[in-house]
Formats: sequence, C-alpha cells, structure tokens
Amino acid sequence: MDIVVNEELKAYIDPLTPEEYESLERSILAEGCRDALVLWGDVLVDGHNRYGICQKHGLPFQTVQNTRFQSMEDVHLWMIDQHLGRRSISDFQRGVLALRKREIVAARRSAPPAAPATEEATAAVPETASADHAVPPLEPLDSREALARAARLSSSQVVMIEKIQKQATPELVEAIKAGTISLSAGAAVASLPAQEQVAAAAAGKDELKQAAKRVREAKRKPREEAPADAETPLEKADPSADTVESLRKRVAELTSENTALRKQVANLLNQLLARPGAETPEAEDASAPF
Repeated sequence: MDIVVNEELKAYIDPLTPEEYESLERSILAEGCRDALVLWGDVLVDGHNRYGICQKHGLPFQTVQNTRFQSMEDVHLWMIDQHLGRRSISDFQRGVLALRKREIVAARRSAPPAAPATEEATAAVPETASADHAVPPLEPLDSREALARAARLSSSQVVMIEKIQKQATPELVEAIKAGTISLSAGAAVASLPAQEQVAAAAAGKDELKQAAKRVREAKRKPREEAPADAETPLEKADPSADTVESLRKRVAELTSENTALRKQVANLLNQLLARPGAETPEAEDASAPF
C-alpha cells in the first residue's frame, strides 16, 4: 500500500525542533518504530516524523486505519486533540491549537447537517487494521473559560495568546515559539508597532525583555496617577476657589471668637456693677466690637 503524505496535514501541527527530531530518530534506531502510523484511507494522518525516519533507514513500521473520519475537519479535530493531550508542547502551541479548534467547532455548529456517507464512500476506505480513534463530541468553545479548559491553560493565558495571534509579527511569533521570550512578555511586545516588534526580535532576547518592560511601565504610570486625580476635590481644579474657601472659613472663625469675647466682657461688667459702691463705666462701651 502506498502511503500519501498530505503536505497540508504535515504542516498543520508545528514541526519538531531539531533536538526533538534527533531524539526521536535515536529512539527509533535503538528500539524500532513502536507506535503505528495512523491513516485515513491511504493518507497519513499521524506519524509523519516516524514515517520519514523509517523510510530513511529502511525500518519496518505498522499502520492503523481510523475509520471514523468523515471529512478533513474530522482529521484536523483529531490531530488537535491528540497534540493537546501531549505534555511536550508549549503553552503557546496549546493556545493556538485550541483557537483552531474553536474555529472548526463554530463553523460546524453553524453549518447545515451533513448527509450520511454513501456505501461507495465507506467502501473506499481499505479494510486494514482499524483503531477506535473516534472524533470526540464537540464542546462549544464560545467562552474563554471553555477555551482555557480545552487547552489546559488559564483564562489570562488565553487572552495573551489571542492578542499575539492578532497583533504579533511573524518575527515575534517565532521568538515566542523558540522560547526566547515568555508568553506574557510576548503579549506586551505585541502591542508595539510592527516595526518595533521586528527590530526587538532581531536584536535578541535582551532587547525583547527591555521592550516588554517599557510597555508595562507605560501602562502602569496612568494607573498610578489616576487615584490621586480621583481624590482631588472639584474645587481644586480652580486654585482661586481654594483661596476663597479658606478665607470664608477664617472669617467665620474670627466672627465666632469675637462673639465669645463680647459675652465675656458683658459678664465681667455685670459682676462689677453688682459690687457695693461700684460706678457705672462711662468711657467704655461693652457692646463695641474688638
């Protein structure tokens, strides 16, 4: 049986790094190809790296048919779920795969139901060894929480990956995939103009970190200044208003003190008049203001 390598399927998942490929090659040379290649008819679905290594060194391998696939979308969904179940992929790769799955699920839910497969289409799949690789039920991924569960990430990580997907240049994306810059720092740099992203990525790890730091500091300053402005009274917007209000308060205080002093003087005069032989003061007016 001739195996067909579909280049679109081969490129659908990010390729192994050179180090990962060399590790897989050493393992196959030492122990053989232990896992069977998954086929859909004669199309290779899973095991492109193993197939290439076995072909290179003339090593035997086994194949298994997945008879549950009805369309290329089924194949894509199965490939996504297979890779999301692995631990070796990065958080960014998980997010990208989950976003791809969301697009497929949304398109499928909005499309009319497909017609059942005909006997001719079913017979087209070779009756070789089959595997029960059923496409899982489609869970709606219309919320960030659902998307985060599918990718085994936090909601905040999903937000960062969505931002990177929409705003990051290819050069910045490659730096994130290579681990040159963290996911959070990459999301920060993605808010810069495209030219600045490209320049930072070309300059390397240190410049990417500095670019992320500048973006975070620029966002932090307005937040730190906002509370001080929020607590400022409306009168503070006009400096003269503050002066007038202070003068009004001072006049009120002085008026109150003046009234209290008048009462004290009146009491003292009354006490003097109450003494035997006291004379009424003629030169002073107790009601005069101080």
